[in-house]
Amino acid sequence: MSVVTSSQGVASAQAGSSRRPRTQAEAARYGVLRRLAPALKHDMVVNLQAVAMMAEVLSARLEKGTPSPADFEASVSKMNRLARDAVMTCLKVATWISPSEDESVRLRDGVDECVGLLRSSFNFRGFSLVNEVPDNEFEVSRVAVRNLVTASLLSLADAAPGPSELAAGAEVSPGFAVVTLRVTPKPRDDDGLAPDVIASEPNYRALDWTDVQALAIAEGIELFRTQDQIVMRIPRMVATTPLQIAPL
Repeated sequence: MSVVTSSQGVASAQAGSSRRPRTQAEAARYGVLRRLAPALKHDMVVNLQAVAMMAEVLSARLEKGTPSPADFEASVSKMNRLARDAVMTCLKVATWISPSEDESVRLRDGVDECVGLLRSSFNFRGFSLVNEVPDNEFEVSRVAVRNLVTASLLSLADAAPGPSELAAGAEVSPGFAVVTLRVTPKPRDDDGLAPDVIASEPNYRALDWTDVQALAIAEGIELFRTQDQIVMRIPRMVATTPLQIAPL
Protein backbone atom coordinates (compact mmCIF):
# COMPACT_ATOMS: atom_id res chain seq x y z
CA MET A 1 0.00 0.00 0.00
CA SER A 2 1.34 3.43 -0.96
CA VAL A 3 1.19 6.16 1.69
CA VAL A 4 2.01 9.83 1.09
CA THR A 5 4.38 10.90 3.89
CA SER A 6 6.35 13.85 2.55
CA SER A 7 5.33 17.42 1.80
CA GLN A 8 6.47 16.83 -1.77
CA GLY A 9 4.16 13.84 -2.03
CA VAL A 10 1.25 15.85 -0.63
CA ALA A 11 1.88 18.64 -3.13
CA SER A 12 2.05 16.10 -5.93
CA ALA A 13 -1.25 14.55 -4.86
CA GLN A 14 -2.91 17.99 -4.67
CA ALA A 15 -1.57 18.90 -8.11
CA GLY A 16 -2.90 15.65 -9.53
CA SER A 17 -6.29 16.36 -8.00
CA SER A 18 -6.39 19.86 -9.50
CA ARG A 19 -5.41 18.52 -12.91
CA ARG A 20 -8.27 16.04 -13.06
CA PRO A 21 -11.07 18.57 -13.75
CA ARG A 22 -8.95 20.22 -16.44
CA THR A 23 -8.21 16.86 -18.04
CA GLN A 24 -11.90 15.96 -17.97
CA ALA A 25 -12.79 19.28 -19.62
CA GLU A 26 -10.16 18.75 -22.31
CA ALA A 27 -11.52 15.26 -22.98
CA ALA A 28 -15.04 16.69 -23.24
CA ARG A 29 -13.90 19.41 -25.66
CA TYR A 30 -12.19 16.79 -27.80
CA GLY A 31 -15.35 14.69 -27.76
CA VAL A 32 -17.43 17.67 -28.90
CA LEU A 33 -15.01 18.49 -31.71
CA ARG A 34 -15.00 14.87 -32.91
CA ARG A 35 -18.79 14.91 -33.03
CA LEU A 36 -18.71 18.21 -34.95
CA ALA A 37 -15.94 17.13 -37.33
CA PRO A 38 -18.20 16.03 -40.24
CA ALA A 39 -20.13 19.31 -40.17
CA LEU A 40 -16.96 21.40 -39.87
CA LYS A 41 -15.36 19.48 -42.76
CA HIS A 42 -18.45 20.03 -44.91
CA ASP A 43 -18.43 23.78 -44.24
CA MET A 44 -14.79 24.00 -45.31
CA VAL A 45 -15.08 21.84 -48.41
CA VAL A 46 -18.30 23.21 -49.90
CA ASN A 47 -16.83 26.62 -50.77
CA LEU A 48 -13.53 25.16 -51.93
CA GLN A 49 -15.43 22.85 -54.27
CA ALA A 50 -17.21 25.88 -55.73
CA VAL A 51 -13.84 27.50 -56.47
CA ALA A 52 -12.57 24.31 -58.14
CA MET A 53 -15.71 24.02 -60.27
CA MET A 54 -15.46 27.64 -61.37
CA ALA A 55 -11.81 27.14 -62.30
CA GLU A 56 -12.75 24.08 -64.42
CA VAL A 57 -15.47 26.07 -66.20
CA LEU A 58 -13.03 28.88 -66.97
CA SER A 59 -10.42 26.39 -68.16
CA ALA A 60 -12.92 24.74 -70.51
CA ARG A 61 -13.93 28.10 -71.96
CA LEU A 62 -10.29 28.96 -72.58
CA GLU A 63 -9.74 25.66 -74.38
CA LYS A 64 -12.65 26.38 -76.71
CA GLY A 65 -11.31 29.79 -77.58
CA THR A 66 -10.36 33.07 -76.00
CA PRO A 67 -13.44 34.54 -74.27
CA SER A 68 -14.18 38.20 -74.57
CA PRO A 69 -12.36 40.44 -72.06
CA ALA A 70 -15.66 41.23 -70.33
CA ASP A 71 -16.59 37.55 -69.93
CA PHE A 72 -13.10 36.66 -68.77
CA GLU A 73 -13.10 39.49 -66.23
CA ALA A 74 -16.52 38.46 -64.93
CA SER A 75 -15.41 34.85 -64.48
CA VAL A 76 -12.23 35.84 -62.65
CA SER A 77 -14.18 38.23 -60.44
CA LYS A 78 -16.68 35.50 -59.53
CA MET A 79 -13.89 33.04 -58.77
CA ASN A 80 -12.22 35.66 -56.59
CA ARG A 81 -15.44 36.15 -54.60
CA LEU A 82 -15.80 32.39 -54.14
CA ALA A 83 -12.18 32.16 -52.96
CA ARG A 84 -12.75 34.94 -50.42
CA ASP A 85 -15.85 33.17 -49.14
CA ALA A 86 -13.84 29.97 -48.80
CA VAL A 87 -11.14 31.77 -46.80
CA MET A 88 -13.69 33.31 -44.47
CA THR A 89 -15.40 29.97 -43.94
CA CYS A 90 -12.10 28.24 -43.17
CA LEU A 91 -11.25 30.97 -40.65
CA LYS A 92 -14.64 30.51 -38.98
CA VAL A 93 -14.10 26.75 -38.78
CA ALA A 94 -10.64 27.33 -37.29
CA THR A 95 -12.19 29.27 -34.39
CA TRP A 96 -13.94 26.07 -33.26
CA ILE A 97 -10.53 24.41 -32.97
CA SER A 98 -8.52 27.36 -31.64
CA PRO A 99 -10.97 29.89 -30.16
CA SER A 100 -10.30 33.35 -28.83
CA GLU A 101 -10.96 33.13 -25.10
CA ASP A 102 -12.18 36.72 -24.71
CA GLU A 103 -14.43 36.99 -27.76
CA SER A 104 -18.08 37.82 -27.20
CA VAL A 105 -21.14 37.06 -29.32
CA ARG A 106 -24.83 37.92 -29.14
CA LEU A 107 -26.55 35.11 -27.28
CA ARG A 108 -28.98 34.19 -30.06
CA ASP A 109 -26.19 34.28 -32.67
CA GLY A 110 -24.02 32.03 -30.51
CA VAL A 111 -26.82 29.50 -30.12
CA ASP A 112 -27.50 29.72 -33.87
CA GLU A 113 -23.88 28.76 -34.57
CA CYS A 114 -24.30 25.60 -32.49
CA VAL A 115 -27.71 24.73 -33.90
CA GLY A 116 -26.53 25.32 -37.47
CA LEU A 117 -23.67 22.85 -37.13
CA LEU A 118 -25.74 20.18 -35.42
CA ARG A 119 -28.95 20.40 -37.44
CA SER A 120 -28.00 18.13 -40.37
CA SER A 121 -26.58 15.30 -38.27
CA PHE A 122 -29.49 15.54 -35.86
CA ASN A 123 -31.99 15.36 -38.71
CA PHE A 124 -30.41 12.11 -39.87
CA ARG A 125 -30.90 10.71 -36.37
CA GLY A 126 -34.55 11.77 -36.23
CA PHE A 127 -34.04 14.88 -34.09
CA SER A 128 -35.12 18.42 -34.91
CA LEU A 129 -33.58 21.58 -33.48
CA VAL A 130 -35.34 24.86 -32.69
CA ASN A 131 -33.72 28.10 -31.54
CA GLU A 132 -36.21 30.07 -29.45
CA VAL A 133 -33.66 32.39 -27.85
CA PRO A 134 -34.95 35.99 -28.06
CA ASP A 135 -33.16 38.31 -30.47
CA ASN A 136 -31.48 41.02 -28.40
CA GLU A 137 -28.09 42.64 -27.87
CA PHE A 138 -27.13 40.55 -24.83
CA GLU A 139 -23.56 39.30 -25.36
CA VAL A 140 -21.85 36.29 -23.81
CA SER A 141 -18.59 34.41 -24.17
CA ARG A 142 -18.54 32.68 -27.56
CA VAL A 143 -16.33 29.89 -26.19
CA ALA A 144 -18.66 29.24 -23.25
CA VAL A 145 -21.78 29.15 -25.44
CA ARG A 146 -20.20 26.89 -28.03
CA ASN A 147 -18.85 24.45 -25.45
CA LEU A 148 -21.88 24.29 -23.16
CA VAL A 149 -24.75 24.56 -25.65
CA THR A 150 -23.23 22.10 -28.13
CA ALA A 151 -22.27 19.57 -25.46
CA SER A 152 -25.68 19.89 -23.78
CA LEU A 153 -27.61 19.34 -27.02
CA LEU A 154 -25.47 16.33 -27.88
CA SER A 155 -25.88 14.94 -24.37
CA LEU A 156 -29.67 15.33 -24.43
CA ALA A 157 -29.93 13.71 -27.86
CA ASP A 158 -27.63 10.83 -26.91
CA ALA A 159 -29.71 10.12 -23.80
CA ALA A 160 -33.08 10.40 -25.57
CA PRO A 161 -34.93 7.08 -26.04
CA GLY A 162 -35.98 7.98 -29.58
CA PRO A 163 -36.53 10.79 -32.12
CA SER A 164 -37.24 14.06 -30.36
CA GLU A 165 -37.40 17.82 -30.72
CA LEU A 166 -34.71 19.83 -28.98
CA ALA A 167 -35.37 23.50 -28.30
CA ALA A 168 -33.16 26.27 -26.93
CA GLY A 169 -34.74 29.14 -25.04
CA ALA A 170 -33.50 31.91 -22.76
CA GLU A 171 -34.58 34.51 -20.25
CA VAL A 172 -32.30 37.53 -20.16
CA SER A 173 -31.68 39.89 -17.26
CA PRO A 174 -29.19 42.81 -17.07
CA GLY A 175 -26.30 40.69 -15.78
CA PHE A 176 -26.89 37.16 -17.01
CA ALA A 177 -29.01 34.90 -19.19
CA VAL A 178 -30.70 31.69 -18.11
CA VAL A 179 -30.54 29.32 -21.09
CA THR A 180 -32.81 26.29 -21.14
CA LEU A 181 -32.28 23.35 -23.48
CA ARG A 182 -35.15 20.90 -23.45
CA VAL A 183 -35.90 17.65 -25.24
CA THR A 184 -39.43 16.52 -26.13
CA PRO A 185 -40.13 13.10 -27.68
CA LYS A 186 -41.79 13.29 -31.09
CA PRO A 187 -45.34 11.89 -31.27
CA ARG A 188 -45.74 8.44 -32.77
CA ASP A 189 -47.79 7.90 -35.90
CA ASP A 190 -51.15 6.16 -36.16
CA ASP A 191 -49.46 2.74 -36.10
CA GLY A 192 -47.70 3.56 -32.86
CA LEU A 193 -44.33 3.80 -34.58
CA ALA A 194 -41.76 6.52 -34.00
CA PRO A 195 -40.71 8.72 -36.94
CA ASP A 196 -38.14 7.13 -39.24
CA VAL A 197 -34.52 7.40 -38.20
CA ILE A 198 -31.96 7.31 -41.00
CA ALA A 199 -28.88 6.97 -38.80
CA SER A 200 -29.21 6.40 -35.08
CA GLU A 201 -25.56 6.09 -34.07
CA PRO A 202 -23.29 9.10 -33.49
CA ASN A 203 -20.01 9.27 -35.41
CA TYR A 204 -18.00 9.23 -32.17
CA ARG A 205 -18.64 8.32 -28.54
CA ALA A 206 -21.78 9.55 -26.83
CA LEU A 207 -21.49 12.62 -24.60
CA ASP A 208 -22.94 12.30 -21.12
CA TRP A 209 -23.71 14.54 -18.15
CA THR A 210 -20.17 14.25 -16.78
CA ASP A 211 -18.82 15.82 -19.99
CA VAL A 212 -21.24 18.75 -19.67
CA GLN A 213 -20.35 19.20 -16.01
CA ALA A 214 -16.62 19.22 -16.75
CA LEU A 215 -17.08 21.94 -19.36
CA ALA A 216 -19.29 23.97 -17.02
CA ILE A 217 -16.64 23.86 -14.30
CA ALA A 218 -13.94 24.93 -16.78
CA GLU A 219 -16.04 27.86 -18.04
CA GLY A 220 -17.36 28.85 -14.61
CA ILE A 221 -21.00 28.30 -15.65
CA GLU A 222 -23.74 27.28 -13.23
CA LEU A 223 -26.07 24.59 -14.55
CA PHE A 224 -28.36 21.78 -13.51
CA ARG A 225 -30.20 18.99 -15.26
CA THR A 226 -33.59 17.35 -14.98
CA GLN A 227 -34.84 14.38 -16.94
CA ASP A 228 -35.76 16.41 -20.02
CA GLN A 229 -33.79 19.65 -19.85
CA ILE A 230 -30.52 21.35 -19.00
CA VAL A 231 -30.55 24.86 -17.55
CA MET A 232 -27.45 27.07 -17.42
CA ARG A 233 -26.75 30.58 -16.12
CA ILE A 234 -24.40 32.47 -18.45
CA PRO A 235 -23.07 35.89 -17.40
CA ARG A 236 -22.95 38.90 -19.68
CA MET A 237 -19.56 39.45 -21.30
CA VAL A 238 -17.96 42.60 -22.61
CA ALA A 239 -15.45 41.95 -25.41
CA THR A 240 -11.88 43.04 -24.73
CA THR A 241 -10.26 41.82 -27.95
CA PRO A 242 -9.52 44.72 -30.37
CA LEU A 243 -11.36 44.76 -33.67
CA GLN A 244 -9.56 42.92 -36.46
CA ILE A 245 -9.64 43.57 -40.18
CA ALA A 246 -11.01 40.66 -42.15
CA PRO A 247 -8.62 39.30 -44.83
CA LEU A 248 -9.27 40.38 -48.40
